[in-house]
Amino acid sequence: MFQFDGMSKDETIDPRAKLLGRGAQSNAVGRFETLKQCYVDDGWPRDDRDTVVRTWVAEERPRQAITYNASPDLSFDRSINPYRGCEHGCIYCFARPTHAFLGMSPGLDFETRLIARPGMPEVLERELRKSGYVVKPIAIGTNTDPYQPVEQKYEIMRACLKVLSACKHPVAIVTKGSLIERDLDILGPMARQGLVRVGVSVTTLDRSLSRRLEPRTPTPERRLRMIEALKAADVPVRAMVSPIIPGLTDSQLEKILECCAQAGADAATWSMLRLPLEVSPLFQKWLLQHAPNRAKKVMHLLRDMHGGKDYDAQWFRRMRGQGPYADIIAKRFSNAARRLSLDRTTAPLRCDLFQPPIQAGDQLSLF
Repeated sequence: MFQFDGMSKDETIDPRAKLLGRGAQSNAVGRFETLKQCYVDDGWPRDDRDTVVRTWVAEERPRQAITYNASPDLSFDRSINPYRGCEHGCIYCFARPTHAFLGMSPGLDFETRLIARPGMPEVLERELRKSGYVVKPIAIGTNTDPYQPVEQKYEIMRACLKVLSACKHPVAIVTKGSLIERDLDILGPMARQGLVRVGVSVTTLDRSLSRRLEPRTPTPERRLRMIEALKAADVPVRAMVSPIIPGLTDSQLEKILECCAQAGADAATWSMLRLPLEVSPLFQKWLLQHAPNRAKKVMHLLRDMHGGKDYDAQWFRRMRGQGPYADIIAKRFSNAARRLSLDRTTAPLRCDLFQPPIQAGDQLSLF
């Protein structure tokens, strides 16, 4: 559908639509749909208010809370996702293609048509209570951000944390959302028991670039203050330089690590930009609009790391790439992390404290 010559007109949305504060500039249907969609003007005049692209939230009653994976290049084997879709609108988000499974677009739909799952805490508690459950850290925020703006209303993440805290279950959180500070009253005590760690993603220190790349996330400075607040509450914080966009944000690598270290981060990781499935055309369209003079360089470097393709999904390659450029980034990160004492190995989260949730009518222990 897209022609990356900077001249094609997107036909999936109203050309009068006001997309300020949105990452995607199109709404092409997902890969599973047999029909394409396009906007057709019916000739009726429209009020300016009708052209604002608003956020719509539906609710889903989940049948399952914990999702398991067997990916050998991931540090966790289970996760939970309180929301489908993410209003943060990060144009590079590798989770965008998951919206295609819902019959919606990985483009604007992903950031404007959200699915909240308010029954998640109860389902999670039920699954943790099963007699055969084997405790291991649960990851949250590995697909969509649990602290995106809609969490302020639904508080699903907070309710899930209460369940995990009550039964002393370890949890690892990844977020860009400053709303996490609301839950320091839960996270602080959990951290002092060795039950939680948090990763804060910092993509760039350039406010203007951040506004265009990830339009509804906190500013870079605000994320650094998040690290400070978590550190002050004794919560271990990992700085995540993720994703590194070659030819666009790679020059900031060392500075990002320095700022995160000064804010109190005790470890750091990095990952390269990933463009699976529908993400690639969305990101290339964004490049042509917001960084046209960098577009060819960015895509050339990416393809050079993935054997000529936009993306290579092979284990252990997908998040780092391979070749000279990937090796240079890895070396730069290693040197900077070592200099800033961010290369340390963090203590594993404790699994020995876990106590299955108590249900009304359960036999209580005498001790």
